Parts: sequence; structure tokens; C-alpha cells
Amino acid sequence: MKKIYDDLSFNCSKSVTQAYSTSFNWAVNMLSPSIQMDIHSIYGFVRIADEVVDTFHDYDKETLINEFEEDVYKSIKMGISLNPILNSFQKTVNKYNIDLSLIDAFLRSMKMDLVKSDYNSVEEYKDYIYGSADAVGLMCLFVFVNGDSILYNNLKESAMRLGSAFQKVNFLRDLRDDNELLNRSYFPNLDLHNFSQEQKNLIINEIEEDFMEARKGIVKLPNSAKFGVYTAFVYYSRLLSKLKQTPYSKIMLSRIRISNFLKARLLFRAYINCKLNLLS
Repeated sequence: MKKIYDDLSFNCSKSVTQAYSTSFNWAVNMLSPSIQMDIHSIYGFVRIADEVVDTFHDYDKETLINEFEEDVYKSIKMGISLNPILNSFQKTVNKYNIDLSLIDAFLRSMKMDLVKSDYNSVEEYKDYIYGSADAVGLMCLFVFVNGDSILYNNLKESAMRLGSAFQKVNFLRDLRDDNELLNRSYFPNLDLHNFSQEQKNLIINEIEEDFMEARKGIVKLPNSAKFGVYTAFVYYSRLLSKLKQTPYSKIMLSRIRISNFLKARLLFRAYINCKLNLLS
């Protein structure tokens, strides 16, 4: 039966989430069961593409990402793929009629990682973030609103700001690894050899503005998505707080993390805030 293969495909995408991001998996589990697998499918797709450009160092990355891109569009058109990750993703794309331009933008940013090491202008920086983060948030928003185009348009800007905030937190947390392991620097005109408290504060302020705008949209999400998205918001907000408290000199020396105990506390707080309608 075809359903067996489709179920297997969704479970493969879920396994990708569980293997690569315990924090994201934790947040997805807070979504309504009716949409969890669709979000796992989106994450599985973006995670594999990201791994190609970030970790497959002993292989021809350009060929791999180009073949991956060709296969994803072929799977969407045919409604099936022999790659389980792409099979689950195409089902979600076709189910919610996700805008293919978002997939284009995402893959374009992934390809930029193969050829660019530094982002020297705000325009380049924003373009990369749009594809690598904002577009992914908008794919998820298609699932959250379930065909409600009016709600989608109302929440679009907030969803993009949330994606930007998450990505910028990752950039700040991963300054050392991006620089030393991948030879990349995403923040425009940032000299990592002379990283200062002032530069750090400017980045923090930029992220806090994104979070402020993103929160306005979270409160308007359907109940099926609100708790899960807010859970991720609370987690990343706490991660930003830890980065804010960390001296700029130490950010380049260690990777800031959130303990499992603190994650549990954050989850409980997020649950209480949602139940008591304290998000606004």
C-alpha cells in the first residue's frame, strides 16, 4: 500500500528532526498532532540541504545540491519521490499549495554558502536571511493557516521577523564555528578579529527588534500552532538572553547552550502563558 511508504517517509523526516535538533523537535511536539508531520517534513527538507553545504566536505557539494534541487521540483510535479525525505516534503508542499518561490529562495541561499564567505553589505545579508530563514518560516505559515490567505498575509511579516530572529541568534551563537570550521561571517562588515562589545550590542538590539515584531504575530496564530511556535520563541529568547549576558570576548570561545532542565522550565512557562492568554 502506498500509505505505508508515505508513513515511512514522514517518519524519516521526523527522525531527521530528532537527530539534528532536540530543541526544534521539542517545539514541534507542542503543535497540534494534525500538523506536526508537515512541519517535520519541512524541517527534514531544509536540514538535509543545509547539511550538504555545511558538512559534506569530502564530496562534490555543488553537484549534490543541484541534484537535490532537481529532485525536489521533480517530486513536487510527480507527487512522489523515491527519496523519503523529499516524498514527505512534496506531500506537504502539494497539500498546502506552498509557494514554490519560497523553495527557490531557500535553495538560492544554500548555494550562496558554497561560494560566499563574507557578507559585506546589508542587502546581501538580508537576502541570505530571507532565503535561509524567512522563507522557511513562511513555508511553515502555509501549514499553520491551512489555506486562509487573509490570515497568511496578516501574519507574513511577523513570521519573517521570527525567522530572522532565530537565524541571527544562531549566527551570534555560532560565530566561532562559522569562522573557524566554515570560514564564514554572516554579519555585514564584522571583523571577527576585533569583535567588540559595541558590535555585539548592535546585533543584540537588532534581534530584539525582530522578536518584538514577531511576538505580535504569534498571538494571532491558530490554536493548533500557537503553543508550539511560542515555545520556540521562548527558547530562542532565553538563548538570546544568555548571549546578552555573555561577555563579547567569550562568545568567540564557547558555544552557548540551554540545559535540558532549563528547557523544561521554559516549556512550563510557555504552557502557563498560553493557557492564561498572557502572550499579548
